[in-house]
Amino acid sequence: MALKREDKKLIVEEVSDVAAQALSVVLAEYRGLTAEQMTRLRAECRQANVVVRVVKNTLARRALKGSTFECMQDLMVGPTVLAFSLDNPGAAARVFKGYIKENEDLVVKGLSLGGAALPPDQLSAVAKLPTLDEAISQLMGVMKAPIEKLARTLAEPPAKLVRTVAAVRDQKEAA
Repeated sequence: MALKREDKKLIVEEVSDVAAQALSVVLAEYRGLTAEQMTRLRAECRQANVVVRVVKNTLARRALKGSTFECMQDLMVGPTVLAFSLDNPGAAARVFKGYIKENEDLVVKGLSLGGAALPPDQLSAVAKLPTLDEAISQLMGVMKAPIEKLARTLAEPPAKLVRTVAAVRDQKEAA
């Protein structure tokens, strides 16, 4: 069934709004997936706060025009699904990486992060990106390390003195 012009405008506007908020996008070909498999993929994406849209390629090109994901337009050939990560850049890549292990029919064509198109073999690298909480904890660990080292260094001379006095005491008691 053909879409009316107003419906097409709404779809383009909706995808454009999602793209404006997204941190990254994964573009994949879903040829060969059953409706049940697509439903399961959508459910996994919903849990990870990833927006999944199956849109005609011409409408997707119009929606992504002028956005940071405009670089993905050349990859839009055949039945494509777009997955936009809203919270953290690696969310869509993690979901797709896990889903591809079970369903080889889902083929990632490319992904975009920070306005740059990445090849499909970079999916694992993007999936390994830390979430915001993980990144903050890593930063805090790096910031805390010099202070801990300083505290250990300052505490060592008195500890060494105590150990030396204890060794002298033990030596005198043994004699």
